[in-house]
Amino acid sequence: MTVPHLSAVDFTGFGQGHDTELWRRLGAVVLDAEVDGRRVRGTRFSVWAPNAQAVRLVGDFNGWQGDRTWLERIEGTGIWATFCEGVGSGALYKFEVQTADGSWLTKADPMARFCESAPHTASIVYESGYRWNDDDWLWYRGETQFHAAPMSVYEVHLGSWRPGLGYSQLADELVAHVTAMGFTHVEFLPVAEHPYRGSWGYHVTGFFAPQSRLGTPDDFRYLVDSLHRAGIGVIMDWVPGHFATDEWALAKFDGTALYEHPDPRRGWHPDWGSYIFDFGRPEVRSFLLSNALWWVDQFHIDALRVDAVASMLYLDYSRPDGGWEPNVHGGRENLEAISLLQEVNSHLYARKPGVTMIAEESTTYPGVTRRVDQGGLGFGFKWNMGWMNDSLGYLGRRPEHRSYHHHELTFSMTYSYSENFVLPISHDEVVHGKGSMYERVPEDPWRKFATLKAYYAFMWSHPGKQLIFMGTEFAQRREFSEERGIDWQESDQWGHRAVLRTVAELNRIYREHPALWRADTDPSGFRWIDADNAADNLYSYLRFDGAGDIIACVINFSPVPRQDVRIGLPAAGVWTELLNTDTDDFDGTGSYGNLGRVSTVEVPSHGFEQSAEVTVGPLSAVFLHFDAEEDPEPGSTDIATVTAAQRAQARVASPRATTTSTTTPRPAPVENLNVSSRSTSRQQN
Repeated sequence: MTVPHLSAVDFTGFGQGHDTELWRRLGAVVLDAEVDGRRVRGTRFSVWAPNAQAVRLVGDFNGWQGDRTWLERIEGTGIWATFCEGVGSGALYKFEVQTADGSWLTKADPMARFCESAPHTASIVYESGYRWNDDDWLWYRGETQFHAAPMSVYEVHLGSWRPGLGYSQLADELVAHVTAMGFTHVEFLPVAEHPYRGSWGYHVTGFFAPQSRLGTPDDFRYLVDSLHRAGIGVIMDWVPGHFATDEWALAKFDGTALYEHPDPRRGWHPDWGSYIFDFGRPEVRSFLLSNALWWVDQFHIDALRVDAVASMLYLDYSRPDGGWEPNVHGGRENLEAISLLQEVNSHLYARKPGVTMIAEESTTYPGVTRRVDQGGLGFGFKWNMGWMNDSLGYLGRRPEHRSYHHHELTFSMTYSYSENFVLPISHDEVVHGKGSMYERVPEDPWRKFATLKAYYAFMWSHPGKQLIFMGTEFAQRREFSEERGIDWQESDQWGHRAVLRTVAELNRIYREHPALWRADTDPSGFRWIDADNAADNLYSYLRFDGAGDIIACVINFSPVPRQDVRIGLPAAGVWTELLNTDTDDFDGTGSYGNLGRVSTVEVPSHGFEQSAEVTVGPLSAVFLHFDAEEDPEPGSTDIATVTAAQRAQARVASPRATTTSTTTPRPAPVENLNVSSRSTSRQQN
């Protein structure tokens, strides 16, 4: 029989490497068709197996007897297809592929939209009936330049956030937690189907199917939709660099190296024991291009964080001398992978307004976030692995040793504007013997918690977006394990509660103040007050939005309180205390503060005409916000004159006062997790 709605012409783009919607042609597609003059409903099955002698279909609809359902070859395409009348959503199926030597392989569908959960391996016919309710979010996303917008990311391993919850339950509990904490985005570790839960999802067997352990594809759509309706963006880890070796999946699909590169120097990953895609093969490029668009188009994913980009960029990645083959120019760059990443990024940015592509890239490869037409890879953001390594190294040192490593925290500013960065404290930093964030900090529990609060304040006020892994928001004591999930019982205990409140308050302050995000990628957004006070373990700097919003940040990584510290400030007048992590609200000493505000005096300091004395408690952080509307101190100029002058000063003080975006951040949707409504400034004014 002729396979309905399918011919060789339909696979022209596939064979050329430019098909970006391959799911419309391959896999199991439920449709209405004309068969022998009758209008019938059924499922069309099609699969790419160019080196097969024959392909059969087995399923619960034919008694798993392959000789009952043979697929037809579509000449010149490498595609095999058939139509099964009466077969619909929910049917289980597999392909039987006869190799060149006559043996038969039983394979899951590479394009399956739904899969059985391990240890079962059948694909499942699935037709979505979901109706989306996130038009407002998609409009907001399309109007937003995220490099100049707030982005605070909560990274989640879905299966162990609260073990036992599926997508539908997470749509209530996870959304409530993320909303209360004030994060703008969640990032899910790989959602795509994978057989081994302990792998965390990075060995994928079903690239087009959300993992079935947690529910159906439409259940996952409901989770994404719920997050969007709460004003929260969704990032998903995407793994185009390698795939699982399970014999029933993509590996040696038709008896030959089909999806993987045939040369093991390019097709085998020695670190992870997995196959590497053949990035130069047109059909594989179509598969990966389509897969990226699939998640954005069909599941409304807002950003793809591309896993292990460095392993894709370099032919000698983790390979000894003689264990890799140079490219055509004699270099070490994987030109085919680079071209693929550029095409994926360009295509998604062109097709989906507001979509963001994020690279986990650990080398100094130039132009990761530069536009493709300017020679870059075209990503929107890159994980700042240098900042992460340096800052965690500093965090793990005893306070008396930190003065000798002071510039481990300042070095990142020498390259902070070379790319658009995300500052990541991800799952990789709290597993495999590295210890939890709590365990990384030396000395007693009070100092551990206090140091973490100061560290998060440093992180949230540093140029770049921020990401933390689940459990670190309340300083879970034990290293994370996907087997037991998060130690939620700790979150309401002394110390842990304070860290939780600090993160929630940081998110509130962050979202409300453009100085902390609008000029993240512009040098005008940052200026050191004092980068060199190593003796006191003290850091002070300014954040600007380019339109008059200024925050001064002072961080003390010493257990000794620093009182009456003089800092230069760029505008005369009142600076309101936005945050003090040493107050009682955050389980601090409650002994060191600034009575809610400081006022400048005409004493030059740090290159500024004005300065103020600030007190910072032990292992704590203070944020001061310039308030041009405050009543001046007695004896100062008339308020109208002061306000105009101060605003002018604020703009001039910024190294380059240019506003990079006019986008207004959406408001925090709810009160932040029972954090006391008494901020330091409200409490004492």
